[in-house]
Amino acid sequence: MSNDIEFKLFAPQNQKAALLGSFSEWQEIPLQKDERGYFYTSIELKEGIYQYKFRVQSKSSSNKSNEWVEINDPYVTEIDYKTGNGLVRIKNGKKIVDEYVWQHDAKPLPSNEQLVIYELLVSDFCSDTDAPEKQGKYQNAIEKLDYLHELGINAIELMPVNEAPGEYNWGYTPSYFFAPQPNYGATADLKRFIDECHARGIRVILDQVYNHSSEEHPLLHIDRDYWYYRDRHHPNANPKDYWGPEFNYEYKDENLGIRPAWQFIDDVVRFWIHEYHIDGIRYDALKQLDNYDFLYWITQKAKEYAGSKPFYNIGENIPETPKLVTPNGPMDGCWHDSFYHCLQAHLLGETFDLEQLKEVLDPTRQNYPQGVTSVVNYLCNHDHDRLFAELGDRGIFEAAAFERVKLGVAILMTASGVPMIWMGEEFGEYTHKTSSTQQCRVEWPLVKNDLNHNLLEYYKGLIALRTQNPALRTSNIEFFHENLENHVFGYVRWNDEGSRVVVIANFSDWYLGNYCIPNCPANGNWHEWTKDYNTQSANGQLKVDLGAWEAQIFIWH
Repeated sequence: MSNDIEFKLFAPQNQKAALLGSFSEWQEIPLQKDERGYFYTSIELKEGIYQYKFRVQSKSSSNKSNEWVEINDPYVTEIDYKTGNGLVRIKNGKKIVDEYVWQHDAKPLPSNEQLVIYELLVSDFCSDTDAPEKQGKYQNAIEKLDYLHELGINAIELMPVNEAPGEYNWGYTPSYFFAPQPNYGATADLKRFIDECHARGIRVILDQVYNHSSEEHPLLHIDRDYWYYRDRHHPNANPKDYWGPEFNYEYKDENLGIRPAWQFIDDVVRFWIHEYHIDGIRYDALKQLDNYDFLYWITQKAKEYAGSKPFYNIGENIPETPKLVTPNGPMDGCWHDSFYHCLQAHLLGETFDLEQLKEVLDPTRQNYPQGVTSVVNYLCNHDHDRLFAELGDRGIFEAAAFERVKLGVAILMTASGVPMIWMGEEFGEYTHKTSSTQQCRVEWPLVKNDLNHNLLEYYKGLIALRTQNPALRTSNIEFFHENLENHVFGYVRWNDEGSRVVVIANFSDWYLGNYCIPNCPANGNWHEWTKDYNTQSANGQLKVDLGAWEAQIFIWH
């Protein structure tokens, strides 16, 4: 049975357009144009999968005036891997993305304040040495979800999964904003991955690029000046900070009363939330995007589309700026890059600046607002070398390196903010950062080594402490002990119901036996978590044997 299926292309300033596809033996079907700027037609199609494209008379300055160009639909939801053509699926007389049926939408998900995030790139996260053709797929990632659940992860931040140029790409120059990368698997595979995350109480935050696109994006060839800046948004900026044609969020079409770039990205956000059930967005390159009116509007729209379920809008602005998350700011949280830089310098032994440490552990000192979700802390992310790689570059290996990493993890999981782990960090992945076009798979066999396995268990324990102790789900933090000479300091976390966690950190090469800590926040019984022993404080004093490059964590009973 055939049904009328509508095809449309928004190109308000273009003169002519046509549709062609496998359903017409690739012969052109002329399109009519309405007063809203849409070219459209309806054709009878049976159920099935068809390839299609548009031809349009370009208005872009990179083409000759009214030159006919062949493009994919800017709203295409799937790309054929072999031909590069758009795909459309017809079922029950309608266009569909796929036939996936969601199973776990009713599963409760953690609030933003409870999150421990794991950042991963699908292509590099999983590997199967016995079956290389199965590497880097959504199915491989699904097979690792029980591992992540046991680790204690309750949110996964997926690096961009949009279709992008090349066989291997991190996805930060998207060609199609509605179509996932076909190399990773089918659209239904991605949905199943997200559904299986939800089944385990794991939220999925999608890394998205709304500043720019690749040169292949269809809107660029329809009418560049309608959606993009003709030249660079910031002409005097560092050329390294230009990654492709930049969307123009300032331009308004007065005739139609719309802002074209706003409308397009609004459609993108609504699509991913409704079609793929994502639970948050990480917004890339906000320093370059630089339009707070748009950001405030789009983050509110995202929450509107998400409805009653928790949603987390995270901004990446390098260098960071607290105004992103002020009461009038557009974001719920932002990447806390100063945390990374500060902790790295201290763990490498390059400095000891207690005031700097205080600022990143208590971001209100950097003018961030109160609240756990204002910042996302990390010891590494995809843009940086892992700590083990940095330590190795300085000749610090084996047990000495693991000591320092454990100290960093203890700080990460007990500081104010949402902690994030870059894939493989939890068991000691040590490879250096590669370029966005050079593959570097996680070395899972490392887990079998004693030191690596021990680090993994340490992560598990600290994540459990972070998610289960209510004192660590507040923004309360006070620094009560400072010893600049020995590079030791202590801070306490607490909530109003009486939970307390004290952290004593030694950023030095010295073992400090029977070390006395005055001004202990409370007298009484304490349990030290890292070495699993009980102790008492009296007269405001707590004594501890503190190893080099070690943090001890005391939980008050």
